[in-house]
Amino acid sequence: MNSAVLGMGAAASLSGITHALAQETRLRLYWWGTPGRAKRTQDVAALFSKTHSGVTINAETAGADYWSKLTTMMAGGNLPDIFQLEPNSFADYGRRKAALPLDSYFGKKIRTERLAPGSLDLCKVDGQISGIPIALNACAMLYDKDIFAKANIAPPDSNTSWEDFAKTCIELTKFMGKDNVWAVGNCAHYNSMFTGWLRQRDKSMYTEDGKLGFTADDATEWYTYWQNLSKQGGCTPAEVQSMDKSLVETNPLTTGNAVIAMTYSNLLPAYQAVYKGPLEITSTPIANKTAPSGLFYRPALIWAISSQSKNQEIAAEFLDYFINDKDAGNILGIERGVPVNLDIQQTITPTIDELAKKTVAYINNIADRVGPYPPQIPLGATEFNTRAFMPIGLKLAYGNLTPAEAGAELISQGKRILKS
Repeated sequence: MNSAVLGMGAAASLSGITHALAQETRLRLYWWGTPGRAKRTQDVAALFSKTHSGVTINAETAGADYWSKLTTMMAGGNLPDIFQLEPNSFADYGRRKAALPLDSYFGKKIRTERLAPGSLDLCKVDGQISGIPIALNACAMLYDKDIFAKANIAPPDSNTSWEDFAKTCIELTKFMGKDNVWAVGNCAHYNSMFTGWLRQRDKSMYTEDGKLGFTADDATEWYTYWQNLSKQGGCTPAEVQSMDKSLVETNPLTTGNAVIAMTYSNLLPAYQAVYKGPLEITSTPIANKTAPSGLFYRPALIWAISSQSKNQEIAAEFLDYFINDKDAGNILGIERGVPVNLDIQQTITPTIDELAKKTVAYINNIADRVGPYPPQIPLGATEFNTRAFMPIGLKLAYGNLTPAEAGAELISQGKRILKS
């Protein structure tokens, strides 16, 4: 998606849309995240209520139980008016008709002229746009720059291949020589990293028609890489990997078991808030200099309006306010990612700290390297990730499967789950 270059546009006044209501309207807003995210979101909701007479927003947050609660609400016909989704689960809600198609609101209730080109396409499901990208991010690698300096080892950069990265991790772990500390976590169970690996080979996790876009041989190659790195001491063992739940607080970097993290660009401030050493950001390893980078812009998070909502128009106005209003943008900063509105980007950049500026710079610096957004995930993809991809990666780490057996099982489970 090279068209989604995040240039800094000229500032323009984006005032909120006023909406007078004869009687009080209550909107339920539901999301997950850190206490910092909660405060920012609640502050924007309060500001929206002040400028929209008669509108009260009931803010609801959740933790690890977010998805189970959301599924229960959906089944019971009690979805919040607006709820937060992420790219790996978003299409499921669109295809189940839980997320309202928003196409008819664009240019009316929701302004789109200053959104990053192509950004709305990231939320398109079966030809309809069923959500609004709150911000943009991309896969990235974070590392402790002081450790690399002390080891006199060149840190990874945009030209670092997977082969070079493995050598670096092995060498760095040996240099540190500490018990229970390795260079990086075992990422065999990270579907985001596997997706990038596949994109570097002109393949994808899923096809446009909802099937697996890779073979058992592709998966075997992936699993072989991480098994070899683990055996040579370059990444964390199974006991540490089993604790990694793909959250900031459970990543080996923040638990003190690693000095490198494979993650998303918008999470740099969250990691730095927990990690004691100074972190830098760069792109993930490449296959080689002539292959695709495997990078692509993705919606950091997504707001969706419930198809069950009785207040869809005012909910659409809230989405417009959230992404297009400058006061809202100043409150939100880059906590959820680089703002999707180009003018908001320009407005907030001088006000954010140096760490946050690194995230904005990273997103802009990879603009000429990003490829098209992968096909949206099919129905069953969330189950495939939680019941197949993640457990198989752990079985491999514990030595219960060989790479070839893991690759074959992944394909078998994928065909079973996606078919059903």
